[in-house]
Amino acid sequence: MAKKKELKIKLIKSPIGYSKRQKGTVAALGLKKINQIVTHKDSDVIRGMINKVSHLVEVEE
Repeated sequence: MAKKKELKIKLIKSPIGYSKRQKGTVAALGLKKINQIVTHKDSDVIRGMINKVSHLVEVEE
């Protein structure tokens, strides 16, 4: 079985001043503070969320 990759997602910019939807996406990823890093399994859902807030986060595989 192939092992699923994990993504490290880091909040690099504050969502203040952006739409409620983008703030909600950042919160749904589990990010609360700048420079906080969370890990998620690589999936289409997580990739879609990252694409919507790509200007606020940094991703490492």
